[in-house]
Amino acid sequence: MLLKVFRGTTPRVIVLIILMLGALWIRAFFDPQLPGNAVYETSPMPLYMILKFLLGVHPLPGVIFSFLVLSLILFLLINFNTTVFFINERTFFPAVIYLLFNALFPENQVLNPVLPASLFLMLALIRIMDAYRKPGIAYNFFDAAIIISIGSLFYANLLWFGLLVIIGISLLRTGSIKEIAISVLGLATPYIVAVGLFYVLGMDLLKFFADIKFNLFGETTGFTFGRLTIIVLIYSALMLLISLGFLMMQLSSKKIKSRKTFYLLLWGFGISVALYFALPSVSVEMIWITAIPASYFLVHYFVFARKKIFPEIAFTGFLLLVVLIQVFSFF
Repeated sequence: MLLKVFRGTTPRVIVLIILMLGALWIRAFFDPQLPGNAVYETSPMPLYMILKFLLGVHPLPGVIFSFLVLSLILFLLINFNTTVFFINERTFFPAVIYLLFNALFPENQVLNPVLPASLFLMLALIRIMDAYRKPGIAYNFFDAAIIISIGSLFYANLLWFGLLVIIGISLLRTGSIKEIAISVLGLATPYIVAVGLFYVLGMDLLKFFADIKFNLFGETTGFTFGRLTIIVLIYSALMLLISLGFLMMQLSSKKIKSRKTFYLLLWGFGISVALYFALPSVSVEMIWITAIPASYFLVHYFVFARKKIFPEIAFTGFLLLVVLIQVFSFF
């Protein structure tokens, strides 16, 4: 029943999403917390440092900012599928799944650089897919590379997702050397501008380079997983494995653009998981990024699975477990 309701496209679903968003963030507003001691907090990247300065030391403005950025990401998640139409059904459901994934960690509902970085990643994905069947040199890849690079000036590890631009070229184009070259230039441009500004303003360039290195390879504070969180993560992983297996069986029957979009999302998902396990600077904040492709995989399964009983039980169980995590976070 719940699955059928949230899969719809009526105004009622929009109201439910707004209510869910408010309910899952109510603790963050009533008891706003300061960010932890992650790498990106101890040595913030330039744009995140400016953001922190503008929002001040009180945690509530940071929570409000994060809430607004999340709302914009939810809109883009829906719009991306509506525009590219790779799931082949117009639905608000990606926003619901994304909300639930990120409510797994109430500790992340604070000011953090990963949310604005996730917003930039969504914009880059949209720009990459706009290059599909575009004649001549597609400058979309240059734009996408710049967007990702700007996002990395909030959260440095987004820079690794510059690989998605090259992957996008290989998926959508014939592998033009010019497009690869301008994409690399796009990734470099915001950093060239930043170095120039640091130099002109007489700021410490060596510290800037050291901060980049520390944000990419430094060791962040370890996250302690509670028992309930571990249970929900295992539950989520099983749902993801099922949805990925289902997607693989369905890919060959999809239209070319839909297939390529899912391949791009699969690469994005793989990069995010690899970064979590490979880099000591990455912790549970990566869920903001990983949940973008993961939400689409789950939505695809929930929408197209023939037997609706198991998806209904799986979604309802996931929703209830996330609610339990949020309730326990009050105590």
